Amino acid sequence: MELVGSQTFPVHTIDTDIQMTDYDLIRACLSGNTGLFSGIITRYKRLVYSTIFNMVGDSPDTNDLFQEVFLRAYKSLRTYNPDYRFATWLMKITVNICLDRIRQNKEQSTGEDVEEFADERLNPEDHCIAVERQQRLRKAVAALPEQYRVPLVLFHQEGLSYEAMVEITGEPLTIIKNRLYRARLMLRDRLNPEKENAS
Repeated sequence: MELVGSQTFPVHTIDTDIQMTDYDLIRACLSGNTGLFSGIITRYKRLVYSTIFNMVGDSPDTNDLFQEVFLRAYKSLRTYNPDYRFATWLMKITVNICLDRIRQNKEQSTGEDVEEFADERLNPEDHCIAVERQQRLRKAVAALPEQYRVPLVLFHQEGLSYEAMVEITGEPLTIIKNRLYRARLMLRDRLNPEKENAS
């Protein structure tokens, strides 16, 4: 069973939900076969979780946000426009929910306790350096103002196209490119403070 909020969806293990398109699954759900929504969860859970993690860090809210995204998507299925990719529509919901939570919890964790996975190819000293570098990067990204953090996460960490980012954020392409450029500069300055001190 897939559990989202108070809604439970039986998991279909047959091949039909793998072969069905996103829109086929959505139409089936809207026709009363709500169990097939578990196919949507299965397809997009990694993308949603990754986006939430990159937006809010290793927060205690991560699992709640994950549940909230799919619950809101389920309740809003009738508003989905099949002219657009379902993944983009779902990402828009994910980003909006994350931004709402960030605004509610201004003093939330910025990733100090992020769990790191050891790379067996690194010796202990190199591993510690890599972990420290990763933590500094996550802190620096989390510290960016949200209008700069969002395009940075969507483009570099989620690999979305500019077109998808326009659809998700509702901002013109020129604004997104400008904010992405400024976000990179701000991130570089935060990660290389010695350059500021030298100047």
